[in-house]
Amino acid sequence: MSEVLLRFQVTPRFLRARTPRDFLQQPLTNLVVSGSRTLSLPTKPQVFPAKIDVVGGESSWKLSAWTREGSMQELDDSPVSVELHPICSENQFDRVLAEAQQLEESIIIVWIASWCRKCIYLKPKLEKLAADFYPRIHFYRVDVNTVPHSLVSRAGVTKMPTIQLWKDSKKQAELIGSHKAYLVVNEVRQMIENEGTV
Repeated sequence: MSEVLLRFQVTPRFLRARTPRDFLQQPLTNLVVSGSRTLSLPTKPQVFPAKIDVVGGESSWKLSAWTREGSMQELDDSPVSVELHPICSENQFDRVLAEAQQLEESIIIVWIASWCRKCIYLKPKLEKLAADFYPRIHFYRVDVNTVPHSLVSRAGVTKMPTIQLWKDSKKQAELIGSHKAYLVVNEVRQMIENEGTV
């Protein structure tokens, strides 16, 4: 039997691991979560579907899976989506900007409203985009209905959804997501990739 290591950064949300289809079609005889939890499979080998869902706390888990045959393989451990971290107050907004400035990182802030249908539809697509840039760039969301209007005005937000790139506590670029979601996602990707030229 050979051992295959799967590594996940686990958050309170479901994260799906992108894994080679050929590996997942092989029967698994044992699955162990190293650390605080162990999962036992029935004695009969199990075939996993194309996606593996992992749920847990704020720690990293290492999953080991043994296949009937084959050699050790490293699987893609990058998340498929990353939750947009909520910003709920002006103080938290200032802290996020200060931390990013101290680490010399850029951040994306998505300004949304609970009543905005485009915001609701765009959010999971931006979470997938966030996974592409994780951990280099962190994505945050602000619900304009739950923060003081002074914060919304300070950021210059007038329409929803608004996606902003911030660096050194200054707004570097902005995009108002008024068109189709895939176009907005492509524009946000370009905004991030061009951040060095801003």
